[in-house]
Amino acid sequence: MANSSFDDITAVILVGGKSRRMGADKAFLEIDGVPLFERVLGVCREAFPKIILVGDQTERFAGYGLPAHPDIYPGSALGGLYTGLVHAQTPYVFVTACDLPFPSSAVARHLASLRHGFDAVVPRSADGFEPLFAVYARTCLEPMRRLLEHGNFRIYDFYPELNVRFVPMAKLARLAGNGRALVNVNTPEEFARAGGKPVHPDSAE
Repeated sequence: MANSSFDDITAVILVGGKSRRMGADKAFLEIDGVPLFERVLGVCREAFPKIILVGDQTERFAGYGLPAHPDIYPGSALGGLYTGLVHAQTPYVFVTACDLPFPSSAVARHLASLRHGFDAVVPRSADGFEPLFAVYARTCLEPMRRLLEHGNFRIYDFYPELNVRFVPMAKLARLAGNGRALVNVNTPEEFARAGGKPVHPDSAE
């Protein structure tokens, strides 16, 4: 059940990735019989009362009965995040990719609980930021728009302009239990290591 204390947050699931390196539509690849998209959707439903989808070809998800919006600025995760913030009718969004094999509602809720007084709450590891399992406020819209208008699609390039709370990955790993909540899979080899079955390129969208 979604946490009522998060009524001011909309979960935004980005579904516009092309899955080129995977050779198949990642959202519907399965681990233990559950499509990656449904794993992500389940976490969002547990944590947040409102969910929207953002991206091209959202008709692939019509059966889930969720509001869906095409990218205002197509072609990047930053454009998808911007679109989600524009369409969300809440002060904050929690954004996630649609193809995480091990998403964690505990991690999502923890990040959301830190939002007050910040423009964004973003996991950070020694390797950098994790901008696509994070919380953003509507105050991010204008700096995002400026980046997009200048053809800059790096989400983290607007961070210096705002008050961002960075959360160490080590703490989030303890919350998730298995430490794999933000693992991403982009190739058949990575998917196999995550426990998925072999990918057949002829199933690509």
